[in-house]
Amino acid sequence: MPERVHRPAIRTLRRLSGVLSVNRGNWQWLDQKPLPLKILNRSLWRTAEPSFNYYIMLFLSSVIATLGLLAGSTAAIIGAMIVAPLMGPIVGMAFAITMGNRRLLKRAGLSVATGALLTIGTAYLLCQIVGINTLNPEILERTRPTLLDLAIGLAAGAAGSFGKTRREVADALPGVAIAVALVPPLSVIGIGLAFGDSSIFFGSSLLFLTNLAGIVLSGGLVFIWQDYGSMKRARKGLTASTATVLLLGVPLGFAMKDLIIEERARTLVGRLIREETLTFSETDIRRLRVAAVDGALQIDLEVAAPEGSIARNQIELVHQFLEKELSRNIVLDVNVLAVEGFEIGTTDELNNKKQSEKGEADRTDVEQSEVEPEG
Repeated sequence: MPERVHRPAIRTLRRLSGVLSVNRGNWQWLDQKPLPLKILNRSLWRTAEPSFNYYIMLFLSSVIATLGLLAGSTAAIIGAMIVAPLMGPIVGMAFAITMGNRRLLKRAGLSVATGALLTIGTAYLLCQIVGINTLNPEILERTRPTLLDLAIGLAAGAAGSFGKTRREVADALPGVAIAVALVPPLSVIGIGLAFGDSSIFFGSSLLFLTNLAGIVLSGGLVFIWQDYGSMKRARKGLTASTATVLLLGVPLGFAMKDLIIEERARTLVGRLIREETLTFSETDIRRLRVAAVDGALQIDLEVAAPEGSIARNQIELVHQFLEKELSRNIVLDVNVLAVEGFEIGTTDELNNKKQSEKGEADRTDVEQSEVEPEG
């Protein structure tokens, strides 16, 4: 069964490679040969080693990632992705299943497992030390993976594996590490444990497993495409990887469906609130968030309005209107920021002042014109 699934894809890739290899001129890089098997095996064996340097770099990466997540610093999180050496052992796992190399698979798997535990533990301890218990967008973004994240993991695994087979494209590997983001989800797992929030823990765990499974599956297919290993050797490993991806695809698919529903609902709710309600039509809407929770739509709305201009009965009418228009149960949470305005002077006073100043200027001109010049 797995051979029927994977052979057509690999055969297509090889045909495409053959077509591209006939190009010349600026396309000659497409005809470059992959690394010899011994050299690639030695390289991946080194990167999969659970060495002291590996753990030091991973520890520092987890420190940067955790502090960046707590501070909401995107730049720090990107830096942690570049520093993290976790991509190497995972690509080593992909190579091991294509070659049927159990020693390399155990070595790389040990590095990934212990590295993940180190990252989670570091994040947990840092949260306890720092004492920040606030969830920001950088943390929340890594708790709701969808099929899009699986696609990113598959693409990153293919890019990382292909980059390992070519010296000429090795410079692109840091970009692959940034794209797939392995350490930040692990740090969020530790943050979720420190906060005691199960939704953060399970959401970020799903994201990491999604990235891991996607990299191993697509990486293994790329190695076979490049004539490393064989389908016979890789059959068990690819079967397990495919089954894992399909299993993870179920919750990811539901999350994707919820994301689409929320986005459409947010657009519709925003239009209805701004255009179809008198209560909020002329207010300053600062924040609008829509989320699907237990079959209902949770709408969080924050508006700026003069104090006393919005009453509770108006909010209830808006709630009834939205439930009728959307045909769904609505949980409406409205936060009104009181805005106080000041106006110094009236319009009549300003007009009288301008007319008075103009009259004085006219009298001055008349007096100066009546004075005859001497001599």
